[in-house]
Amino acid sequence: MTERIDHTLRGSWTTTTGSIPPHALKWLRARTGLADSRADSRDDRVAEVRAPGSPESALSEAAHAALDAVVGPGYVRVDRDSRLGRAGGLSYVDLLRQRGAGDLAVPDAVVLPASPDQVTEVLKVCVEHDVAVVPFGGGTSVVGGVNALRGDKAAVIALDLHRLDKLVSVDPVSRTAVLQAGLPAPQADQLLAPHGLTIGHVPQSYERATIGGFAATRSAGQASSGYGRFEDMVEGLRLATPVGEWRLGRAPASAAGPDLKQLVVGSEGAFGVITEVTLRVRPLPEVERYEGFVVDGWARGSAVVRELAQRRVLADVTRLSDVDETEVSLALAGGWKIDALKAYLRARGVRQPCLLILGWHGGSKGEVKRKRAETLRGVKAVSLGTALGEAWRHGRFNGPRQRDALMGIGVCVETLETATHWSKVSELRTAVREALVDALGECVVMCHISHAYETGASLYFTALAARDAADPIGQWQVAKAAASEAITGLGTISHHHAVGADHAPYLEAEIGGLGLDVLASVKRTLDPTGVLNPGKLIAGDFNPAGLASPGDR
Repeated sequence: MTERIDHTLRGSWTTTTGSIPPHALKWLRARTGLADSRADSRDDRVAEVRAPGSPESALSEAAHAALDAVVGPGYVRVDRDSRLGRAGGLSYVDLLRQRGAGDLAVPDAVVLPASPDQVTEVLKVCVEHDVAVVPFGGGTSVVGGVNALRGDKAAVIALDLHRLDKLVSVDPVSRTAVLQAGLPAPQADQLLAPHGLTIGHVPQSYERATIGGFAATRSAGQASSGYGRFEDMVEGLRLATPVGEWRLGRAPASAAGPDLKQLVVGSEGAFGVITEVTLRVRPLPEVERYEGFVVDGWARGSAVVRELAQRRVLADVTRLSDVDETEVSLALAGGWKIDALKAYLRARGVRQPCLLILGWHGGSKGEVKRKRAETLRGVKAVSLGTALGEAWRHGRFNGPRQRDALMGIGVCVETLETATHWSKVSELRTAVREALVDALGECVVMCHISHAYETGASLYFTALAARDAADPIGQWQVAKAAASEAITGLGTISHHHAVGADHAPYLEAEIGGLGLDVLASVKRTLDPTGVLNPGKLIAGDFNPAGLASPGDR
């Protein structure tokens, strides 16, 4: 059984971090201007959470007592460590704040309900006592989605759902399963495995993220080409709201009006708290095969992925790295084998190597062989075999740990993502890269396609720069704003990280003022007093009359 994450003081992905080998440090210095003294420092502050002091809890005695009566003694926590442990998510800026680099929004209490009914009762108490509610699962948001903002409320609680961790039921005939929202992804798969089933959803946050979090943010996993995005898997939902419980999903398909499940999926805790999710599950794959390929240049590589998508023969996992990301991967690997690989690629006429990872899942070797043959038919790429593909798969979850290690030596390192149609993919990539370089100066900007569709693809960027010691938070906020402006009009402000607080100012440009009015109307219906996750999804403070700051629009 995978060990549950204990949300105590946080300042990194885990208590263990990755390491940066000497040759990679040398490369970083050359590309980012990272100072030698900083890179050579033995003072790795990643594991040392220099947590700020937390303010006194503003939760009233009456509210505390009422919440105690719902969830039981010991499950309303106001101690420092519990509150700081749910103060924000795991973005670069969140981690800086958790280490004392800026102001941290700390909840006034952590409330841990044990059932969907208790969640509904907690919301009633919070309405009565004017307390804001921030749903909290794995705490992996990188867009401010779990920041403990209270808006105009008297206090704010983090509603930690980790006690809602049950596999409620399995229907092996229909291949559906009902899972509670606080269930972490690894534990969900472990509970489904005896039934020969899997959720098939493996984003990089897989180790910590929860079923409810996946649904609330429209998550996308690495094998989305084969299993679908998370919203494609949702068959039904159970939602607790301040005005009562709402259940959705009675059939695999319906023409009974608009699909209201999709109004809840992606609602980020602003309309209600997801307590149960009915998922379409898949058989556990008997065989998995991952291979690495190299194509020459971004234009050719993206054309290959587009062709696969439009022929509908994408591998279950399809990921294309641009030249810069490929260079970083090789730099981190280092060694004589990498030098030999570069020489081999040059001999094959590859001048701008772009790494393409393809992975197939199936019920037998024959099925995987057939799927592989369909994918590779007509693809012009240099095969590097299964060793590279397996290395990528086994290192899939190292990214957050490498980020922790990079932060420990003074690197500004953060990611952002978007998606657009194929005709705009290269234009959008160039625009975001240029925005980040203009804002950060000497830096490395990497990009990869992580999810592909018949009409377009997602672009996932990672930026590395020497951290501005005087204003590390402002350094990234300026860069992120520049990138977001570059995205606006060319792509979506978020493909799978969600809106949260960070992207809310850019939502109107995507869905229009009328779209914001629709969202505000739904929120007024389900959350009349605005206690649910203030400041998220819908820009501006919410009140019963609508958006409090029309001027923001």
